[in-house]
Amino acid sequence: MGSTQFGKFHDFCRDTTLPVCNLFVPSNQPPNAPFGGCALTGISLSNGRHLGNLGSILIAFIAIITCAFLIFLSDKKRAAVGRREIQIFLLGYAIVSLCEIFTVGAFPLGADVRKGFSAVHVAAITATAWILFLNSLVGFQFLDDGTPLSMALFFGSSAALFIGTGYIALDTGFSWTGHFDPSLSGDNRNIGLYVLYLLFPLICLFFFYILEALLVIRVLGEKRPLIYLTGATLLFAIAQVFNFVISPHICGPVDGKINGALFQTLFSLLSVVCVWLFWSSITEDDWPSVAGGYT
Repeated sequence: MGSTQFGKFHDFCRDTTLPVCNLFVPSNQPPNAPFGGCALTGISLSNGRHLGNLGSILIAFIAIITCAFLIFLSDKKRAAVGRREIQIFLLGYAIVSLCEIFTVGAFPLGADVRKGFSAVHVAAITATAWILFLNSLVGFQFLDDGTPLSMALFFGSSAALFIGTGYIALDTGFSWTGHFDPSLSGDNRNIGLYVLYLLFPLICLFFFYILEALLVIRVLGEKRPLIYLTGATLLFAIAQVFNFVISPHICGPVDGKINGALFQTLFSLLSVVCVWLFWSSITEDDWPSVAGGYT
């Protein structure tokens, strides 16, 4: 991507369904349509309304239930390193999935309500990616996991990111100050959201993989945890390919009934499950003593 495209969302919003795109349109319109892409119309309802991406809505609902179940299972592993921390990550992903029902899912809502959910969605993605990165530090035992200090670090730093990103998103959608108004420049350019919503989470995920792979190879010397970790990475990559590359090629032939967002939601859920399986595989009964020996 050329430097002149840095910060511009127009092409992304034309070809895929991102929650951030709802912040750039003044009223409710089918996703992608305002940007010249394939309009995600989905199922026709009364009074000219539509329910788009029903598949994404259902999968997002399943994701919320899955997160609740995994949080419950995590609570059973009382001696596991990073138990509370992985639960915070799962809670963050559940919030992302809840917002996805009303943003990516093209649920029939008022324009302002959709923008509100979209701002929370964008902020939750940024904060949850940061929480996942912090989880990669837990195994190195820089801080004792589950302690008030560890919890304060997780909640405090993620809350700061959530509030900061959420404010920029809301100011973009509602033009409170005009500073982030996308109409001030072409192609819906917004440097703040571009960095915090697109680039920052990728950096967090990259370092999560690197640090966890280092931990597995150096401490455990096992293959199974690395399989789960790599599987989670590949599934996440597949989700993004469907969302950013394949989506318009799905939307057109089916006349806007679905697009790549459905598969992005599915593979993202599978990726999160693999992250939990990875965590579970490195927190067996003998893991605390191994970690203690490492530190």
